[in-house]
Amino acid sequence: MSRTGVIICHCGTNIASMVDVEKVAEEIGKIPGVVYSVTNKYTCSEPGQQMIKDAIEEHSLDRIVIGACTPRMHETTFRKMLKGTKINPYMLEIANLREQCAWVHTDKEKATEKAISLVRMSVAKVGSNKPLFTSFIPIHKKALVIGGGIAGIQAALDIADAGHEVTLVEREPSIGGKMVMLDKTFPTLDCSACISTPKMVDVSAHPNITLKTSCEVEAVTGYVGNFEVTIRQKARYVNHDICTGCGLCETKCPSKISDEFNQGIGERKAIYKLFPQAVPAKPVIDAQNCRKLNGSAKCGVCQIVCPLQCIDFEDKDQLITETYGAIVVATGYELIDWTKLYGEYGSGRYADVISGLQFERLVNASGPTEGHILRPSDQKEPKDVVIVKCVGSRDEKKGKSYCSRACCMYGAKHAHQILEKIPGSNVYIFYMDVRTPGKGYEEFYNRTREDGATYIRGRVAKIYKEGDKLICTGEDTLIGKPVTVKADMVILETAMVPARGVEEIVSKLGISMDGDHWVQEAHPKLRPVETQTAGIFLAGTCQGPKDIPDTVAQASAAAVKVCGVFSKEQMETSPMISRVNEEKCCGCEFCVKCCPYSAIAMKEIDGREGNRKIKRMVATVNSGLCQGCGACTAACRTGAIDLLGYTNDQILKEVDALCL
Repeated sequence: MSRTGVIICHCGTNIASMVDVEKVAEEIGKIPGVVYSVTNKYTCSEPGQQMIKDAIEEHSLDRIVIGACTPRMHETTFRKMLKGTKINPYMLEIANLREQCAWVHTDKEKATEKAISLVRMSVAKVGSNKPLFTSFIPIHKKALVIGGGIAGIQAALDIADAGHEVTLVEREPSIGGKMVMLDKTFPTLDCSACISTPKMVDVSAHPNITLKTSCEVEAVTGYVGNFEVTIRQKARYVNHDICTGCGLCETKCPSKISDEFNQGIGERKAIYKLFPQAVPAKPVIDAQNCRKLNGSAKCGVCQIVCPLQCIDFEDKDQLITETYGAIVVATGYELIDWTKLYGEYGSGRYADVISGLQFERLVNASGPTEGHILRPSDQKEPKDVVIVKCVGSRDEKKGKSYCSRACCMYGAKHAHQILEKIPGSNVYIFYMDVRTPGKGYEEFYNRTREDGATYIRGRVAKIYKEGDKLICTGEDTLIGKPVTVKADMVILETAMVPARGVEEIVSKLGISMDGDHWVQEAHPKLRPVETQTAGIFLAGTCQGPKDIPDTVAQASAAAVKVCGVFSKEQMETSPMISRVNEEKCCGCEFCVKCCPYSAIAMKEIDGREGNRKIKRMVATVNSGLCQGCGACTAACRTGAIDLLGYTNDQILKEVDALCL
């Protein structure tokens, strides 16, 4: 008979305040096979773990049940502890007495009864557990970073500086992301370009970094240590191998279109560099707006004037497949399209109602107005400016329920810049709440108020045109009265939302998103830069709204995780994966379709049909890709798939124990 040890954790008072832990230990001690049943205040602590090790030796235990918090938090902790004992790490069960019991009940007697049932089920299951053993897979020590904003740049540089090869993929013609669009960074008002452009140059010059711009990830297969990634190099129609970036082609191009880098303020050519400090500092052709590529044989002037014959109108997309050991997702963010949501603000009809990012381009020395704050409608200097915060943030009816975190400081910075650059100007900031959680942020906010910015607590209900003025009506909720402000220009601090196309990236990588389509981390506290798919890490605002310091910090954290993977020649894998009984498998392929990690494929085996030998297809599981989610076991119509560690027999043992 098995010799099971049971430890019921107080978890401080988290469990003990609602569960009679002593009674639970006493009742569980009566179960046949349980030879040791005690309580402990903090089982996950060093003394708690040592107590278990001592009990294993003293009572000759061969399996362990711990009634504590969620196994998601400390199951790995206790498995590592068991590696130093005679018990196989997978002869362990965690009964969740905190999240599933103590935290969801108010009746201590009923909570205690439920706790006894939960632990009894775990005891029944551990009695049928079998020792499981990990395997090892090789690691290809090359990293892929998806996204060339400040998060992707920082992650790539940190990994490369550690001595590993990195490929940085960016879908735009230049790296830099949103940060290079900004003028100043709060709270120190450093020049954004002065911080970010040297890092961009470092990326292009680093011997361990391969920079791929105008590229997108096409497909991803494989598993941690061995991801096979297909990258689409989009046609640029300019040979970057010989182009020197002289700019002659740009000056001669006759096509002019709205400049997306300057947020629609100003124009650019059809052959262009994204911005003057772009990396690589070489142009590409916008095929949608190029006269030659759209069938006008009369054009092609860029090809004629190019002294090195770099222009190639026959250029095609190319697919490149490489192997990577780890992937960092740094796809960034976009701003919510307020024009489709806020008709009361004019839906984009008024040229002088602009977004915060458009204002950044107006105030930026490299922007279309060379740093002069001018109204887009008539190029006059505005004297009265209204800043509206939380446009699309904290607004469940029209936008997003979450706070975009950076907007309060963003608005304060804009107010400071206006008051500094336009003497005698007035700035009115409509806000819901002011949130300044970062280092030096509260001081900067107070400084903006001292500079003369007027803060009005309330939402702007409507913006309409009256002559050359924009009339902003709302309510000051602090005094409970309506307020009207006549403005020359209105700046909307709009919500951060995930970058376009993130759904496709998530699907290709086999990771998940939350309800707002931010990429989901494995654990919000203990694994904030990891995903549920081993070897794929998160950096920056792909995970949620952040300011620049938090983005850079998370990028470096993701880089450390990648270096941790690369620190070994091979990686240990979890043995709790699906297993196929080939005799029962009917080859329906339903498991292949439902596997979220693409871990199941079909293979041909020899079989028999009566006395006749035949070939038939059965499912097979890739142990490197399988994450042990169990979706295939639930979907298998013939019961041919079992999840090791959670077999049908083990689950039924738990059900039987619950019914006692």
